[in-house]
Amino acid sequence: MNTLFTQPLKVVNAGLQSFASNIQKVGGDVTALSWQPPAQGDVAAGLDLAALLCHPRVEQANQIAMERYLNAQPALVDVMFAHEAIPAMAERKLILHSGPPISWENMCGPVKGAIVGAMLFEGWATSHEQAECLILAGDISLEPCHHYHAVGPMAGIISPSMPLWVIENKTNGQRAFSNFNEGLGKVLRFGANNDEVLNRLSWMRDELAPALKAAVHQLGELELKPLMAQALHMGDEVHNRNAAATGLLIKRLLPALLSCNLPLDNVQRVVAFITGNDHFFLNLSMAACKAMMDAAANVPFSSMVTVMARNGVNFGIRLSGTGDQWFQAPANAVEGLFFPGYGVNDAAADLGDSAITETAGVGGFAMASSPAIVKFVGGTPADATNNSRRMQAITLGGNPAFTLPALNFAPTAAGIDARKVADRGILPVINTGIAHKQAGVGQIGAGITTAPMTCFVEAIRVLAKEVQNGDKA
Repeated sequence: MNTLFTQPLKVVNAGLQSFASNIQKVGGDVTALSWQPPAQGDVAAGLDLAALLCHPRVEQANQIAMERYLNAQPALVDVMFAHEAIPAMAERKLILHSGPPISWENMCGPVKGAIVGAMLFEGWATSHEQAECLILAGDISLEPCHHYHAVGPMAGIISPSMPLWVIENKTNGQRAFSNFNEGLGKVLRFGANNDEVLNRLSWMRDELAPALKAAVHQLGELELKPLMAQALHMGDEVHNRNAAATGLLIKRLLPALLSCNLPLDNVQRVVAFITGNDHFFLNLSMAACKAMMDAAANVPFSSMVTVMARNGVNFGIRLSGTGDQWFQAPANAVEGLFFPGYGVNDAAADLGDSAITETAGVGGFAMASSPAIVKFVGGTPADATNNSRRMQAITLGGNPAFTLPALNFAPTAAGIDARKVADRGILPVINTGIAHKQAGVGQIGAGITTAPMTCFVEAIRVLAKEVQNGDKA
């Protein structure tokens, strides 16, 4: 014991950095560990977490969910109007929005503006005031896209007359849907609803959709995982950067379009619209990821996250093992780069269903493949690589279909495990656009955010009860 006090002091400090700093100031050799209590220091939740770690039921369920996700083969098979693809939209006046459920009174500005725009587009109202009166009277149903196997970026609005991409998982026949990408500027997904927006939506319904439907039928079907994988090798991460994926899509669609005997001026307008929008593939990427995650859903006792989504107010997640239940918390702020003239005070909270890409292991999880994305969302190429590496600590494994050249072609981290998130204090990273908090202003920047820890802690509590009940049965 006496010899111990005569040796140089070497300390491992877990917790507050200030403790380590004080030891360093007096000449001590200290290794600082970034550590915090699991489950936000909640003792009861920590005990629930401990019961789930290495639990055989959970481990087996996660293996099944992960296999279903990996085996999913999403393919573009059709273009349909929403009222055709989603039967509930033919039965009542239904508008779908992004994120978890939320009442009209609590919605953010861009989502409210987009819903009003959809009602004007459908002819259900002739003014903003009339639209709001119909909503408050209960004449319009407002529900999340995810409740109908659908996804939409930003406000995520889908109304009955809007065309949808139809993605089918060829492994199980289940379908997922997404609306069309409108491009940048004044668009519905940011809450704009003027004549320019409504005229564009009408053109997309009347001319773009029939042309793309004909092209898809001419093509037969288009497997999306190989296209996404190729785009990752070309500098995309298929969330905020889709330039390569859109180009690859055009290579396949254009010959089919030219074979459909459509009027030349029609084809010219369609091609000009697609080539003028580098984000055109985003909605296909989202629907493909939705199809992959739906394949992993509803496996009893699984702690795998199958949905992450935001509505501009709250962030919500779903676990495979807890069915359709949402776990919500206030959405985290987005840290990033703002367009000139805008700042943090102008921004809406995190918004959109596009975090389904990160849920499926691309987007922010694949930033190492897209170093150029940091020019858009902030940070450095090293930050992008570190984000991809860090996500390996909170996932069940990797997806060999999606590989990252910058990491020696390692598979992207995939299969977010709520247990690991709560235990290790590492939150899923998401790169995202930033919307102005007022309807119609549009995108004002882009950056990086994370899912709130509270969602995962609450999910752990519920899953632990499910597993406990299963053990008793």
